[in-house]
Amino acid sequence: MSTNPDSMRLDKWLWAARFYKTRPNATEAVNGGKVHFNGQRTKPSRAVQCGDELSIQRGPYQYTVIVHALCKQRGPATLAQSLYEETAESLAAREKLAAQRQAQAVQTAAPHTRPDKRSRRHIIRFTRREK
Repeated sequence: MSTNPDSMRLDKWLWAARFYKTRPNATEAVNGGKVHFNGQRTKPSRAVQCGDELSIQRGPYQYTVIVHALCKQRGPATLAQSLYEETAESLAAREKLAAQRQAQAVQTAAPHTRPDKRSRRHIIRFTRREK
């Protein structure tokens, strides 16, 4: 895997760093305001260089990373993790949120059985109600 010392597109870096599975997904996230470059909203074509700070929102989790390296191609996960460093505050906040979500999931009781035919009809009637 060769590294590019200059700069590269933000959406391509997000894809190479394995934050998003495809480049169109990365582009959509940047356009949707889920990725901020040095604290400001940006475009997918923004040039990323080493030392830049990115804030990435993926689901309920917020990542704050500092770009350490650039890579032209998407490689294995071990290489992708070497492209950036997550800040200590970001890591602590994500771990705290994960613990809260896990505690909340334990408190929420899952249904013991699937709804029977009568219950399904009530659910369908309720969700398709005319307003």
